[in-house]
Amino acid sequence: MSKNPPLLYADTGSNPDQLYFSRVAVHDPFISFGFGSKRYSVQNALEFGRVLKARTFDKVLSLEDCVAKARKAYPENKVGTAEVIATLAKAHRVPSFRVADDFPAALFTKLRDLGLKLEFANGPLFPEREIKSAKEAAAIREGNRLSAVGFAVAEDILRRAKIKKRELIFEGKPLTSERLNFAIEVAILEQGGRAEHTIVAGGDQGCDPHERGHGPLRPNEMLILDIFPRVVKTGYFGDMTRTYLKGRASEAQRKLYATVHAAQRAAIKAVRTGVDGSAVHGKITAIFDAAGYETKRGKTGSIGFFHGTGHGLGVAIHEAPRVNAMPYILPRDTVVTIEPGLYYPGLGGCRIEDVVQVTDRGPKMLSSHPYDWEIR
Repeated sequence: MSKNPPLLYADTGSNPDQLYFSRVAVHDPFISFGFGSKRYSVQNALEFGRVLKARTFDKVLSLEDCVAKARKAYPENKVGTAEVIATLAKAHRVPSFRVADDFPAALFTKLRDLGLKLEFANGPLFPEREIKSAKEAAAIREGNRLSAVGFAVAEDILRRAKIKKRELIFEGKPLTSERLNFAIEVAILEQGGRAEHTIVAGGDQGCDPHERGHGPLRPNEMLILDIFPRVVKTGYFGDMTRTYLKGRASEAQRKLYATVHAAQRAAIKAVRTGVDGSAVHGKITAIFDAAGYETKRGKTGSIGFFHGTGHGLGVAIHEAPRVNAMPYILPRDTVVTIEPGLYYPGLGGCRIEDVVQVTDRGPKMLSSHPYDWEIR
């Protein structure tokens, strides 16, 4: 890893690196950087006092003071973020910084023109984000508790919904993906989370894994609920998926569900420090193959199991490590999802997802919710 200190210019809401580095929420882009073992932040008058009180930075600098110094250093320039950073670099005798691969291109160019040396991380800006502390694991567990809150609300609504021919009726109106989604998101919001882009996909819509779902939900069809809320207080995510069916499942649907659940259990059991993620993925594909579930990729889409087994989870919903067909040795204390699925239009889609932390003794569960899926 490069010895150059990190430089960031982003907000914490959309940039996981900035949130990880700052540990305080600031919703407009701001400058932060490392210098030796210390972390610095530049804040305007609106945010200065709040960020100072948070005590997550070693030093909080006034943007207004930094701009004044930059104007003296660059009297012929229209002073902006680049001039402020260049002035700070000179003041702290930092000749070069390390920046993320998605660092703003215009700012990168201006800084180079001002003589500041920058190098891309060529990978994660903070590789240490992959390893989760006990505090981080607890934050992820809280995110998954919020996911479970959403499942409980959905299950209650599905139990109370009435089947009338080819419709589900709830409180006198057709039950739609949108109505169920709204109820889930409100319940999670009330308990300190934000569940955005929740997937409530029934029938063949569930055969597209990232289809959010829309329109009426139907009885006797498989329903995928993928809930990945962010804890407002910490910024860490939960991520769980359950599959449901309101009515009576066919034998083919029950076999599909049982196979996915068995594959997920086998994959979770295989997780431990030093295991190759591709071997975990292979446990799933072997079970699916043995059960006769074929995977095909065509011009109009794919069927079967055509995505990875899982991904890292933290201040980003998708981060290192990945668990799929590509070799990747899982380090101790990383956190990954395990989410196999099978998707066949006409039969339906089924996915089950939980979150585990990698330990020397095996998987440590960071999510918990029953797998009761057939609701009469």
